[in-house]
Amino acid sequence: MITTKNNGPVEVLEGVVIRFVGDSGDGMQLTGTQFSDTSAMFGNDIATFPNYPAEIRAPQGSLYGVSGFQVHIGSVEVSTPGDDLDLLVAMNPAGLKTNLHAVKPGHTIIVDTDSFTKKNLEKAKYESNPLEDGSLDNYSVIEVAMTSLTKEALKDVVGLDNKSITRSKNMFALGMVYWMYHREKDYTIDFFNKKFKNKPLIIEANTKVLNAGYFFAETLELIPNSYTISPAKMEKGTYRIIMGNAATAWGLLAAAEKSGLELFLGSYPITPATDILHELVKHKHFGVKAFQAEDEIAGISSAIGASFAGDLAVTTTSGPGLALKGEALGLAMMIELPLVVVNVQRGGPSTGLPTKTEQSDLLQAMYGRNGESPVVVIAASTPANCFNYAFEAAKLALEHMTPVILLTDGYIANGSAPWKVISVKDMPEIKTNKVTEYSENWHPYDRHEDTLARDWAVPGTPGFEHRVGGLEKDSITGNVSYVPENHEKMTHLRAEKIKRVQNYIPNLKTEFATEGDLLVVGWGGTYGSLHSAVKQFNEDGNKKVGLAHFNYINPLPKNTEEVLRKFKKIIVCELNSGQFVNVLKMNFKNLDIYQHNKVQGLPFANSELIDQFKQLVK
Repeated sequence: MITTKNNGPVEVLEGVVIRFVGDSGDGMQLTGTQFSDTSAMFGNDIATFPNYPAEIRAPQGSLYGVSGFQVHIGSVEVSTPGDDLDLLVAMNPAGLKTNLHAVKPGHTIIVDTDSFTKKNLEKAKYESNPLEDGSLDNYSVIEVAMTSLTKEALKDVVGLDNKSITRSKNMFALGMVYWMYHREKDYTIDFFNKKFKNKPLIIEANTKVLNAGYFFAETLELIPNSYTISPAKMEKGTYRIIMGNAATAWGLLAAAEKSGLELFLGSYPITPATDILHELVKHKHFGVKAFQAEDEIAGISSAIGASFAGDLAVTTTSGPGLALKGEALGLAMMIELPLVVVNVQRGGPSTGLPTKTEQSDLLQAMYGRNGESPVVVIAASTPANCFNYAFEAAKLALEHMTPVILLTDGYIANGSAPWKVISVKDMPEIKTNKVTEYSENWHPYDRHEDTLARDWAVPGTPGFEHRVGGLEKDSITGNVSYVPENHEKMTHLRAEKIKRVQNYIPNLKTEFATEGDLLVVGWGGTYGSLHSAVKQFNEDGNKKVGLAHFNYINPLPKNTEEVLRKFKKIIVCELNSGQFVNVLKMNFKNLDIYQHNKVQGLPFANSELIDQFKQLVK
């Protein structure tokens, strides 16, 4: 569909995938975020994928120092940040070289020609200038001297240093993209006014450069027309764009309010989980107590202490930190106190890939403690539902008196999507096991018949004095017991308590098909990729394929085996070497299970998934 804008054609698209790339100091994350937020204000459905180096400031111009931000906006359902790019904005040669493979043939690349110097080309391992050697002939390349044009736009701004002038060039690129995709500048200008309210020169500079880029694109003959993406049809309500880590923090806040408890966070900063700590610190007015501990062990130990004292206790970390928390997590399981452990997974092992995504902590979450020490393990699957599963993790921990590990990952934690705002009053009730009225017949390890959860007796409450600790407990009194039969009894009781959580979680449901030739299985943050690929595969007229995505890992939903056996073949897709597939094989015998794995620090691409599906349904 073609309309007109400023006497020029405007093509209406269903969706577009854009990636901004440059040095880690070029402001690509801010640029992408502003484009995303502006598009959200317009009403588009959105998914984003920030991708940046682990170094705070990687060497300028280096291939491994490229920072990128990808956004997929649409007037139809958007479940992933997209695969192939409609537009690449490359602020330097390294950004072009590392991202060119993702651009669709014939589509658009915008480059800052000022950065294509001999020195920068050498840093990017180019033997010749790609703008001159014909290697980009298969693309529509728009060459713009952004740095020079930025300096020209700011030549009359008095008092601005050269570094600040040069750093404004990302707004020139954003202004161009705003014009190309029919976006308004007002939201970003309002952002400048709020963020830099005490720095009027920065406001003036960024606003001028944004306008300069916008009007430069309008007059540029290389851009024959602009595009627009209509608002998406979404369920009525109030929406905001939210990142996964922020959603996790808000879900914990909602659980604290719903349960009537104060929220305590004991945490040690670690990429990519630290933003949960940053977010919760902002909400002290809600009674949040946030403690930045000296190390990971102190973080979880302080949370266990807060739980013993009657708080909703949380600790946050990533893979290396979860390893360090293992012993204390076993203690929380042993003394049967509610505790939420959020693990935002990243590439491993050891320090691994701190800023890249992976799903390789699943087995650590399930079994990474000494002895028989089962805990509940659940996983969020989108940036928005990090809110729901953080709330659910707290609810399960409080109602079943057990630690709960919530798995997210760098992909959904740093990604963003529209989230429909929900009132706490509309969320499920959370019942705690706190006891306040003393009875002579009370014992600390008496259990509720339905859940097997023990009572939560807060220290200082008269009559509820009892012992806790890591030594084995008598099944009634809680006193230390070395009786062999008691140890076996307690081991089975703690395991049965976790198994009974099955009675309080939803059954597994499939999408697209309830039976057939192939069932695609995933868990956690791969949902968007798998949903998009299965949907496309079915729409292309292939055999009907179903999708079963797991958010509850330990215990598994009651009907898991029933669902799996309705399909002739099963393929488990995960961003590791095959951890969940082994969990399924351990639990369910004689199933025809295949696997597709990726361990590159990157999410699945539609094309690679569809190729796997085709091979299995031939």
